[in-house]
Amino acid sequence: MTEEIPSRLTLATPTQFDLVSFRDQLAAALDAVPVACVRLSLASRDEEALARAGDVLREVSHARDVPIIVDDHHGLVTRIGLDGVHLTDGHRRVRELRKALGEDAIVGAYCGTSRHNGMTAAELGADYVSFGPITPAPLLGEEEVAPTDLFIWWSEMIEVPVMAEGRLDDAALQALAPVADFVCLSDEVWLSPDGPIAALERIAGIFD
Repeated sequence: MTEEIPSRLTLATPTQFDLVSFRDQLAAALDAVPVACVRLSLASRDEEALARAGDVLREVSHARDVPIIVDDHHGLVTRIGLDGVHLTDGHRRVRELRKALGEDAIVGAYCGTSRHNGMTAAELGADYVSFGPITPAPLLGEEEVAPTDLFIWWSEMIEVPVMAEGRLDDAALQALAPVADFVCLSDEVWLSPDGPIAALERIAGIFD
């Protein structure tokens, strides 16, 4: 019997969505391609709207044995039974939330392009550190991006898993596949002209 290879794909929700239609869209995606984790990334600051979305998407994810975490709104973890939090402000709250949520909760930290902040987050107890964006946005001029060399160095020097996120085109995915433990996908999937499932299947093929 062949041992199943764990997925290296994390799937973040769009920043805005219709809950009823997105519930079905997420379910179809999770049924089609193995995913390591779902991330609730709504831009809303309305805790009740976030809680409603979290309730629905938790049921979809947990029915398929996929953990679900939330961007920043750590109070929802215990309130509605999510699996952890993704901190978009780097290492600043890692120690605090590790203590508050316990060792079993997932605590991840997005550290932009800062190696120093990533190392600090790892030392403070983050389960993973993410860097990005990976490719520049044409309209943002000299925006700093996380180079492949950062992931190469991290994979050689640091044991805490590293994730890539933010504008991941196919060329970047090919380059990162040998050195990033995970990639977080969002617009790359939900806005794909081929449709979410086809995009997920293509990217999963790169990371298999």
